[in-house]
Parts: sequence; C-alpha cells; structure tokens
Amino acid sequence: MMSGRKRSSAPLSGSADGEFALAVLDWYDRHARSLPWRQRDGAPDPYRVWLSEIMLQQTTVAAVTRYFARFTDLWPTVHDLAAAEPTAIMREWAGLGYYARARNLHKCAQIIASEHGGVFPDEVADLIRLPGVGEYTAAAIAAIAFNKPETAVDGNVERIMARFHSIDTPLPAAKKELRALAAHYIPGQRCDRAGDYTQALMDIGATICTPKLPKCEICPLGQHCMARNSGTDPATLPRREKKSPRPRRVGYVYWVTDKAGRVLIHTRPETGLLGGMRALPTSAWESIAPDHPPWIQAALLVGTRVEVRHIFTHFELHLSGLAAPSDSISIPDLPDKSFQWVARDHILAEGLPSLFRKAAMQFLGS
Repeated sequence: MMSGRKRSSAPLSGSADGEFALAVLDWYDRHARSLPWRQRDGAPDPYRVWLSEIMLQQTTVAAVTRYFARFTDLWPTVHDLAAAEPTAIMREWAGLGYYARARNLHKCAQIIASEHGGVFPDEVADLIRLPGVGEYTAAAIAAIAFNKPETAVDGNVERIMARFHSIDTPLPAAKKELRALAAHYIPGQRCDRAGDYTQALMDIGATICTPKLPKCEICPLGQHCMARNSGTDPATLPRREKKSPRPRRVGYVYWVTDKAGRVLIHTRPETGLLGGMRALPTSAWESIAPDHPPWIQAALLVGTRVEVRHIFTHFELHLSGLAAPSDSISIPDLPDKSFQWVARDHILAEGLPSLFRKAAMQFLGS
C-alpha cells in the first residue's frame, strides 16, 4: 500500500517526537487507502499528484475519483492537457464545482508544458507561483511527488492536531498554532517517506479521526491523544467560531426554445462565478427579485413549477424557472455570440454545472 518507497531504517530527525511519525507510518503501511492517483510502484507521477490535489481542493475523494479517471484517460500527460481545448476541459469539469480551478488547471498545464518542458518544479517556492496552486497544495505536491519534508495542513490535519493537543481555541484563530504543531512532527531529511507521512495523516483524518464519531479506539495516535485522555469529547474539536448565515439571492432561469424545439444556452463570461461554463440563461442574481434582461423582456414568459436552490460558498441562490414559447423569440433577438441553440435531447450532454443541470432536468420533466 506504500507509494513505492521502501521504509527507511534511519531514525527520524527534525522532530522531538519521532514516535508520532513512526506510529502514523506504521498504520499507513497496513491501512493506506487505495486511490487512483497514488503510485504503488516506482516514483510518484507529479502530473497525477498535481491533478488530484487541484481536484481535491474543497471536494471529497468520492466526488473526485470519477473525474480524475476521465481526465487522465483523455489527457494522460501535462502536454496533452495543455493542448486541450478550454471548452473541452470545462465540459469535463462540469459538476465538480469551483470552476476557477478548471481554468487555472489549463493555464498551469500550459505553463508547465511551455516554460518548464513538461517538468513540474519540486520546491514549494516555485510551485506556489503556478496558477491555482496555493500554500497547502504546493506543500502537498512537494511532499507527495518529490518527498520533501513540507507542512501540508488541510482540514484533516487541523482536526488531528486540535484533538491530539486538545486545542480549545476555535478556528480560524487556531490555524497558526495548529500549523506549527503539524510542522513539529514532520519526518526530517533522514527519513525518505515524507510523501507517505503526508498521505497517512490525510487518511487518518478521513477514515479514523473523522469530524463526527471518531474511531478513537483504533486510532494509532489514540493512546497519547490529549483530548481523549483529558475526558474532552474529541468530536467537539476543533471548535469553530459561529458563522453568519449565508446571504440569500434570487433570480430567474429561462427555458427558451425556438420553433424547431431547440433550447437556448450560452457560455458565461470567463471571469466571475461559473466563468466559462455552458449554462441556461438567467437574470441577474439579487437580494430581491430582479428585472428580466432586456433581450428577453419581449418574450411571453410562462411560469413553470421549476424552482432551483443551490448553495455557493458565500451565498444561497434560489432561481424560479420561466419558459418562453417557441414563437416568442428569434435568433436576431439574441444579445451576442455567446448564445447558441442546442437540440433538446442533447442539453444534458453540454457539460452544464450542477445548478443548471438541475434546472434543465426539471424543465425537461415539466
């Protein structure tokens, strides 16, 4: 189950608590998850490590697995991805969310292919300059792909450190302290398993030290966990500051058809939310019901039973569906070339984001 590196017999250095890392690695040797982007034999492929880490940003392993398989089938190397059409990448990314990641993915692939000869840099300082690569992602790539002893701290690692040290300070205020604790345990230069260690902590957080109902009785760190030993319920850590309710926005989504029964879609602007994605037309999204856009105001809009609710990171969106009869709008009325007619039967194959796919499915069933 290891990443292809043999276990080092050299002592761990750079940490006053080498037993922590040894316990983590011993557990990983027996229980590492089998994931499609993990290399079992030989050195890890930096392209696959980078691709998986970008996809896993704010997204679960279960959601990413199918997308990763599809991307690596279509574009097996960074050169292949760099040469791909942006629309094809956005179409394959549809449903995975946080679409700026897909745009940055293509930009990064092009930089690696054209400026680095297809070779990913192996230092955090260089990785972090790439589009879409932040502090955590750079550290994770450096550790997993290049075996660098870097501090990659995601939600799983924060949770482990908060419980192991019984840190009562709520997030996000505790982030700096939790990061320092995580850095304290990283295997030093004399251990050749920094990548395994990084992935092991992720696995422990994902399968044992879970947000709810942690499996403390089988945790390799449970014997010395301060939260558990002090009587604090580990499930209550890390504590979090109370979040303000998400703002609510409303608007309309339009199902516009022509006389041939085709459906109108458009490509959203490159910048902004869902940038560059194929979508059904909508009004603006406002705190109160907005006006219909000028190009559709002359159409006979018919209310339907379509109601779409979607949660974005910073707000909650409610869209009401309105249909325009086939004889109420014509091609000359369309505002620009970003609009296009698509066969009704093909609408779900257009790579619509989840928001618009939900709307389209309701319109098709209405």
